[in-house]
Amino acid sequence: MSLPKLPPELTDDDLDRYARHIVLKEIGGLGQMRLKGAKVLIVGMGGIGAPAALYLAAAGIGTLGLLDDDTVSLSNLQRQVLYATGDIDAGKAETAQARLSALNPHAELILHPVRLTEANAAGIIAGYDIVLDGCDNFETRHLVNRVCMAQGKTLVSGALGRWSGQVAVFNGQPCYQCFVPDIPPDAETCERVGVVGALAGIIGSICALEVVKLITKAGEPLIGKLMLFDGLSMTSRVIGLPAEPDCPVCGSHA
Repeated sequence: MSLPKLPPELTDDDLDRYARHIVLKEIGGLGQMRLKGAKVLIVGMGGIGAPAALYLAAAGIGTLGLLDDDTVSLSNLQRQVLYATGDIDAGKAETAQARLSALNPHAELILHPVRLTEANAAGIIAGYDIVLDGCDNFETRHLVNRVCMAQGKTLVSGALGRWSGQVAVFNGQPCYQCFVPDIPPDAETCERVGVVGALAGIIGSICALEVVKLITKAGEPLIGKLMLFDGLSMTSRVIGLPAEPDCPVCGSHA
């Protein structure tokens, strides 16, 4: 009988670098070892993925997948704090790799400078434990959800626009398709309706925090719940998400 794989040991550098984590009773040495052994895929290195990647790399996630086929544009810089003016027209995934490596040279950073499709999604997602989806279109969100459900992967989903944002975690029922069964015909985009830059940092950081909680088994992650944040009133609330019995992804006839 094979024994379960143990988390990797912490080095002297790890003990110093992550000291503020290790003294937390909810994380400790074992939790930091779990972070070091974890593999997390970030889908979309934009407003949500950029700040999330900074905090996950800094937190000591052992392997980070950086998926984005886009390049940096001037209008990104108002909220995508991973990039600089000199990065305009450079690939987001490649630029993110360089920045995150400078922040934490111990993180293994895997580039996926592609757009997720039905042909490649399963193969890419299979290599990770948790998927953080911060992409900007519903087609990709639904695709990520379907593959995560099929492979039993936990999905952390973040979205934002104007002055508000939301974060949810899906692990089995309900799934993202229960929450958004159909692609809205008039879906708002940040390009069309705008978004305040600091909001991206808030939502991206909350997504990163949920990933850390899931890996270290700390607190109560938002599994099956949706957190809504309003930046104008500085209020937030958490609601439960019901599972849809007829959901084509997680329902009884899926």
